[in-house]
Amino acid sequence: MAEQKIRRRDKFPLIVELEPLFACNLKCEGCGKIQHPAGVLKQRMPVAQAVGAVVESGAPMVSIAGGEPLMHPQIDEIVRQLVAKRKYVFLCTNAMLLRKKMDKFTPSPYFAFAVHIDGLRERHDESVAKEGVFDEAVEAIKEAKRRGFRVTTNSTFFNTDTPQTIIEVLNFLNDDLQVDEMMISPAYAYEKAPDQEHFLGVEQTRELFKKAFSGGNRRRWRLNHSPLFLDFLEGKVDFPCTAWAIPNYSLFGWQRPCYLMSDGYVPTYRELVEDTDWDKYGRGKDPRCANCMAHCGYEPTAVLATMGSLKESLRAMRETVSGNRE
Repeated sequence: MAEQKIRRRDKFPLIVELEPLFACNLKCEGCGKIQHPAGVLKQRMPVAQAVGAVVESGAPMVSIAGGEPLMHPQIDEIVRQLVAKRKYVFLCTNAMLLRKKMDKFTPSPYFAFAVHIDGLRERHDESVAKEGVFDEAVEAIKEAKRRGFRVTTNSTFFNTDTPQTIIEVLNFLNDDLQVDEMMISPAYAYEKAPDQEHFLGVEQTRELFKKAFSGGNRRRWRLNHSPLFLDFLEGKVDFPCTAWAIPNYSLFGWQRPCYLMSDGYVPTYRELVEDTDWDKYGRGKDPRCANCMAHCGYEPTAVLATMGSLKESLRAMRETVSGNRE
């Protein structure tokens, strides 16, 4: 961020959402990423294209998603080349293939498996529409940690969740599995998702997380978020969306305007930043954004606000140290 200020750039990526394929081995009810024609689902992004896009953007971090990235035959090579360039890589996975593919990867401070866990056994298996997925994910996490890998988790919550279901799964991940960090997000209402009835509204989100974070849980959990973003989820602060800071690159190119919405694609990151009308997106501007509180739009705003304030920077450091000690 200091480098971007020196170069006087007001828009730059903090992390790239890289989708080297759309195919998946699960059909989650809340997913809007796998409803593509069979011909598209068979495509796999070449290694040079995937790595080149990240390098072009200049982002220091990469979140590899999909689809299911472990279905890509060269996913280990994509990761290896990005790590060699000292990019921090998070490989997002449902973990169904993780134990089979783990030998292809090497532990590194620049690399982490990010396993999707939406609840405890019954709730998670229901959300992914398949029994046994939770148990396999848990075993894969244990094995990855045994081998020395960093393991984080990503949990999406819906209006069928309660503060107690959130507390239960985060306690399990934090205390029992002892994952390195956890990411949380209210579900975004994908237009093509099979389930359109269980997405959270803004006020529902705020009330849900306010109650879940009470009693010292927020400080105790090792959450991979800035304190200001967690304030945002609770409704203590509000932010504009800065989707340009977490751009998405897929088989189709750079996606406008963000990972969650598709208003067309451009071939270069520069075109995405310079030719997109960013002012027309966000809550109160585009109806598709009305209930969005996802981290891909609002976490970067919180990070920028944190780095622009000595008080908030010190607060973020204190909470990180406190969570790590726990």
